[in-house]
Amino acid sequence: MNEADFLVIGGGVAGLSAAARLTGHGRVTVLEAEEALGYHSSGRSVSFSHFGIGNAVVRGLTAWSRPFFETPPQGFSETPVARPMATIYSARATELAALDALAADMATYTDRVERIGPERLHALCPILRTGGEDAVAGLYDPTGLKLEAAALLQGYVRIVRGAGGSVLNGRRVAAVARRGEAWTVATEAGETFSAPILVNAAGAWCDAVASLAGVAPIGLQPKRRTIIVVDPPAGMAVARWPFVHSIAGDFYMLPEAGQLLVSPVDEVDDVPSDAAPEEYDAALAAYQLEQYTTLTVTRIAHRWAGLRSFVADRTPTAGFDPDAPGFFWLVGQGGYGLQTAPAMAAIVEALATGGAWPEGLAELGFAPEHVGPARLRGLFS
Repeated sequence: MNEADFLVIGGGVAGLSAAARLTGHGRVTVLEAEEALGYHSSGRSVSFSHFGIGNAVVRGLTAWSRPFFETPPQGFSETPVARPMATIYSARATELAALDALAADMATYTDRVERIGPERLHALCPILRTGGEDAVAGLYDPTGLKLEAAALLQGYVRIVRGAGGSVLNGRRVAAVARRGEAWTVATEAGETFSAPILVNAAGAWCDAVASLAGVAPIGLQPKRRTIIVVDPPAGMAVARWPFVHSIAGDFYMLPEAGQLLVSPVDEVDDVPSDAAPEEYDAALAAYQLEQYTTLTVTRIAHRWAGLRSFVADRTPTAGFDPDAPGFFWLVGQGGYGLQTAPAMAAIVEALATGGAWPEGLAELGFAPEHVGPARLRGLFS
């Protein structure tokens, strides 16, 4: 029996960041089913921090988390965990009301968002279609941060192991049971782990883990997101281009390593799995790229898909299950897991240990009930 004070199931950014915060309160063991950390979601994300996505809670968590990315703890990573990259949202003439609404939502957290016209849009991204029936206005936000997922994951692992904890890959959970005052987890390989607090951070598999434990599901829905990689126009440098979004929410594009990452911003209901891109979704990404830009797609250099899992109200969730002592949910990060990880980890630390609510979150208007699993009881069965 491998005993700990906290047992975390899931080695994505949610589980690892929470584990890092919990190391100050006891021994932590993290169990990851795959051989690679962040394999299904964290490692397949475009890894960005900005205020243009999510609901009010997500934006608040994003705001609280940004200082961590801008100034990580000393020794956290040997390489930068974030770099500046502006974002723009483009709108057609029929979409200006949506642009105004987004500007109002973002203004709560930054005063640097600018309303720009087609000339500025074109200057920022020369292949963007502007004027006429295309983009006639946009929002420019210079505060975006491109996050480095691998550096973040490894930084959290360094904290856990440096405090004497364990991060164990290739440990797929086969059974979960409550025995006395502790949760006991058995892996497919026959190893057994035990702790009084079990943090369920298994991503798309969170409801499956709960089922193994005899705990009612939280109503999680995994959704597939597709990304394609294409070459930019010949001779055109793209490194300084912004992260481009359509206000309609059906297209985004950003530069990466001299190429362009493109998505149709799809959210296709899926099951917990090793998600793979479907031909239709890859073709849709290429089609949307040609609709919003002057680029003609002649070759897709690479493609992949990842899972983004949501609860009913699309708000990241953390807290003890009201009907299962010691069973702690850390679930439903959606597409916001990386950019909200520092805040959610601090929330986990507070709620799992009975500590103080993270300083600054109350001032942003957030309390434990906004992220607690009890709020979902009326929304799922």
